[in-house]
Amino acid sequence: MNPLVQAFFDPATATVTYVVYEAPGGACAVIDSVLDYDAKSGRTGTTSADQVIAFVRAQALHCQWLLETHAHADHLSAAPYLQQHIGGEIAIGAAIGQVQQAFAPVYNLPPASADGAQFDQLFAPDQLFCIGALQARALHVPGHTPADLAYQIGDAVFVGDTLFMPDVGSARCDFPGGSAALLYRSAQRLLSLPPATRLFICHDYPPAGRSARWETTVAEQRASNIHLHDGVSEDQFVTMRTTRDATLDMPTLILPAIQVNLNAGRLPEPEDNGVRYLKIPLNAV
Repeated sequence: MNPLVQAFFDPATATVTYVVYEAPGGACAVIDSVLDYDAKSGRTGTTSADQVIAFVRAQALHCQWLLETHAHADHLSAAPYLQQHIGGEIAIGAAIGQVQQAFAPVYNLPPASADGAQFDQLFAPDQLFCIGALQARALHVPGHTPADLAYQIGDAVFVGDTLFMPDVGSARCDFPGGSAALLYRSAQRLLSLPPATRLFICHDYPPAGRSARWETTVAEQRASNIHLHDGVSEDQFVTMRTTRDATLDMPTLILPAIQVNLNAGRLPEPEDNGVRYLKIPLNAV
């Protein structure tokens, strides 16, 4: 059975959140939700997440899963807020522990925080699970980080940070544990799927003159992805990706986002004055 898909594009972070479901009144999964965060004021908001909640309720859906493709460095997850309002288990790839271990020294976190226990479900590579009557598979697609997943649900694959739209290319690989060679192999796995497979992108950074888009196909990617079209070798891709990554700035929200997202989207507990505080390490990254 092939899923219905409703997308929500967040312009502030260029992130696309998806609600995936079989039919109105059935089960659904929410993929890569966004908690609004203003870095200048330190204020959070729920405008993006509330749009998702309104849609789920309007379609009378039962939220079964709150899926993360990886620990994002460009936005804070709204999974705990969504869980409070519509339910669902918060899930991510089992290799998240590797990412937690890499960042634990940055935030001076105890070793016990790097076991993935913050999440309700850790998916093993290629683990099968269900969204109501829809069968889904958690494809392990490392490269951007060691823990990246793509979710294959019927004829649709939610690719996370692997492929972008064909005129944008591919995700960066210079975060801890990242690997351009692994990303190439992960992309080839996705591009070996049937040509008509729908691919749903996690972010879109459109070139001038194009509005944001987030749906493509395996055939379109193989024909025209500027980094990974047919004929590009692994060595060519690794050289291009490594050279390009060396020119990129760090994401604006990486320090608050990683801190929160490694904790399954949960914000730090309030201190004795009732205020929550994020830790921003100085001169450590």
